[in-house]
Amino acid sequence: MIRNGHGEAGGAERPGPGGRRAVRVWCDGCYDMVHYGHSNQLRQARAMGDHLIVGVHTDEEIAKHKGPPVFTQEERYKMVQAIKWVDEVVPAAPYVTTLETLDKYSCDFCVHGNDITLTVDGRDTYEEVKQAGRYRECKRTQGVSTTDLVGRMLLVTKAHHSSQEMSSEYREYADSFGKLLLVGSSVLNLGTDIGHVDFLEKVHGLAERPYIIAGLHFDQEVNHYKGKNYPIMNLHERTLSVLACRYVSEVVIGAPYSVTAELLDHFKVDLVCHGKTEIMPDKDGSDPYEEPKRRGIFCQIDSGNDLTTDLIVQRIIKNRLEYEARNQKKEAKELAFLEAMRQQEARPERESDFDF
Repeated sequence: MIRNGHGEAGGAERPGPGGRRAVRVWCDGCYDMVHYGHSNQLRQARAMGDHLIVGVHTDEEIAKHKGPPVFTQEERYKMVQAIKWVDEVVPAAPYVTTLETLDKYSCDFCVHGNDITLTVDGRDTYEEVKQAGRYRECKRTQGVSTTDLVGRMLLVTKAHHSSQEMSSEYREYADSFGKLLLVGSSVLNLGTDIGHVDFLEKVHGLAERPYIIAGLHFDQEVNHYKGKNYPIMNLHERTLSVLACRYVSEVVIGAPYSVTAELLDHFKVDLVCHGKTEIMPDKDGSDPYEEPKRRGIFCQIDSGNDLTTDLIVQRIIKNRLEYEARNQKKEAKELAFLEAMRQQEARPERESDFDF
């Protein structure tokens, strides 16, 4: 089990309000290509109790019931661990949620979204805990899913880009932290994937009391430098994903590509960090980090992880037929389950027609 503590890594479990016993909540899932839909589910689940434990399935279990995952289990464990509402991560959680699992981790109930999760033979994975009254439901986030993100990568279209730019004005805030960090002009194409998580974790460890600001570019800006259908997530989606990361304190929406003196002064920046990826010049050919370099506050951070969005896309393209088959099989199972439920609900009504 990987312990996090709410809000910062390594914290111990705290009692509930008024000194009562903490309410322990269980969530589980594949959490493949972690996106803001996952983090929103975990945020809602955490609000239902005091301590959130998240079980993550193995690659083998996912392949058996759904098809091959995009990310490895070790990558998925780390991405879930980086979500700020998660207190503990349980690796290799069983695909079917049982009362035995809830009791093993002293959880009062489990929480899942209002969508369908089925085993390879079409059974509801939460059937046992539902019947025992230890199941709670939260709202599923519309408009995003792992299936949707895989589709965006395979179709190579730009339809997912936001059509309306958000305001680039920066809000005022009181600087109550000794060390302020700015995560450069990070593109963060896919929200906070494992490469970004490793980078942000390294930046977070640079100061005793870090305050990390992540600058996100407009979609048009990202597309100018990256081309193709990048960014995979639009600005709104990337903002929600990055804000869910426990290492990020604040997000600047529509950050300029070049880090300007005005931006550095406005946010009282102590250090500007960038990864080891290539720094592309601005449209006029200038170095986008010229000003922080002049001030001696520029730092390149080696995350120790070479996984990029391009490499993730390559994984998906390599297994394209398997992912398409997985999606078709998932849809067929869900339709069959819904039809069986519809028939079950309608059966008493038909039988009642013969009552006198």
